[in-house]
Amino acid sequence: AMEDYGEDLNANQHCRATGDATLDKAIYQWITWDKNPRTRAQIEALLGDGNLEELRRRLCARMAFGTAGLRATVGAGFALINDLTIIQSTQGMYKYLDKCFPDVGTRGIVIGYDTRGQEASGCSSQRLAKLTAAVMLCKDVPVYLFSTYVPTPFVVYWENGAQICAPHDKEVIRCIEESLEPWAESWNENLSDSSPLRKDPLEDISRCYMEELASLCFHRELNSRTPLKFVHSAFHGVGHNYVQMAFREFGFSPPIPVPEQMLPDPEFPTVSCPNPEEGESVLDLSFRLAENKGARIVLATDPDADRLAVAEICDNSRWRVFTGNELAALLGWWMLLNWKDQHPDAAETDKVYMLATTVSSKVLQAFAQIEGFHFEETLPGFKWIGNKIHELEKKGKVVLFAFEESIGFMCGSMVPDKDGVSAAVVVAEMVSYLNDKNLTLSQQLENIYEIYGLHISRTSYVICYDSPTIKRIFSGLRNWGGKEGYPDSCGGYKITHIRDVTTGYDSSQPNHKCVLPVMKSSQMVTFTFQNGLVATLRTSGTEPKIKYYAEIRAPPGNRDGSSLKEELLKVTGTLVEEFLEPDKNNLVRRSV
Repeated sequence: AMEDYGEDLNANQHCRATGDATLDKAIYQWITWDKNPRTRAQIEALLGDGNLEELRRRLCARMAFGTAGLRATVGAGFALINDLTIIQSTQGMYKYLDKCFPDVGTRGIVIGYDTRGQEASGCSSQRLAKLTAAVMLCKDVPVYLFSTYVPTPFVVYWENGAQICAPHDKEVIRCIEESLEPWAESWNENLSDSSPLRKDPLEDISRCYMEELASLCFHRELNSRTPLKFVHSAFHGVGHNYVQMAFREFGFSPPIPVPEQMLPDPEFPTVSCPNPEEGESVLDLSFRLAENKGARIVLATDPDADRLAVAEICDNSRWRVFTGNELAALLGWWMLLNWKDQHPDAAETDKVYMLATTVSSKVLQAFAQIEGFHFEETLPGFKWIGNKIHELEKKGKVVLFAFEESIGFMCGSMVPDKDGVSAAVVVAEMVSYLNDKNLTLSQQLENIYEIYGLHISRTSYVICYDSPTIKRIFSGLRNWGGKEGYPDSCGGYKITHIRDVTTGYDSSQPNHKCVLPVMKSSQMVTFTFQNGLVATLRTSGTEPKIKYYAEIRAPPGNRDGSSLKEELLKVTGTLVEEFLEPDKNNLVRRSV
């Protein structure tokens, strides 16, 4: 009975009842179940200060699946990542796997971790991985736990290798909610050190990965004699060793590492934000080293090495950081060039597919129309791409390349996920090939746009910590000017089509039904303008952001980039001001 919780709380010197029955129950459960003294102390301190709002935020919600799995910040509370929520999530996962796979006890699961962690909560990725292993081992499930940190692409997800989509995500959440109380053995983080059911897959997976990577190497001899030098930043994460190995696999000398960012450090001391997607502002150490060493190309992998940033020094000694969309144009061109080289029969091209998320550039679509292969788009998040690959490969199709604009690339389909390690070495080979023809990446990008049409895009975001405000903004777009229906123009530019993935509406379809799956849990509206510009507003699945994406295209041969860019900036500027109203809604503009 609920009233008992109050008495139990009062009986505990650290706790006192708050008068909110739901919160009291959650506090009681936390204090009873959490065996990590640091996170338990965080909740006790909030209780001592009477900070009920923060306690509710942390304890009265649970992590949900976003665009990339269960994501949250580290700290105490059922809504955050910590020892207890990892144990609960793994117990739920075990229950679901046990339902889906009667042979889970012989198949086993793979557990990987990176270098992130939070000192204040006593949580490191490695500790969380060992607790995950303990939950599985105490149910006699074999565990393949890596003995050191690895890139995310080394750890595949569901049985098809892709991250899980519906209906699995909802079912896993349901199983987690049925398995909240930790089993006694779940806290035994040392179980993986002694259990005969624990194996270390590091050597096998590294070998298989590098062997498969060789299938993406087309010009080994050229690589071995390239005069070019490359600089690589691992961003204080896991990428250093693996990028070095990949370069050797391709016949290159290893890239020059940025020494300050080469070794793992969960505090990320040299960058304001550990995300290479932020571009110039976080790449200054790489640029300085490259200038010093005479390197023309900088490669930066993010902390878990599944994304890749690339920069090239131009004639005016300024660095150009390529956007995810620009890199995709280059990589898509490169993968197709080498495919055609190996498959001269044009009929073979018909089984080739390239994929991109719907908020990414349509440059691959322009390639497909001219070159005779297929292009398909998916919802945002590589999990959708991974599952689409599985579908296509079952039909005998070949997925040659896929990407999302947030610098996530998949070259070939050896890993059905974005992979910064393979992308880094594939870019290096493309650079070496172009250099042999006296071309830079920038020049080749111009050539691509000349043939397939200029594609200029802009992606940015505003920050909003208040979810009711986000709901109000998107509800306002669906009831524009107080009437049911969407806006028909923006800053004088006419809107011709609306697609709303949240409600499943698409005005361009004969039945007004959206072709992409409906995503009720997140907000996403796409506007197509009369001038051909396409812009999308969406909430981030992982951060307190409203992101906006826009692209304007020109037919092949049209070289007037500056007027197109001007139009793009004008429309996106107005879109943000009119549709999001940052000042009225207290939105924080991107500062980087």
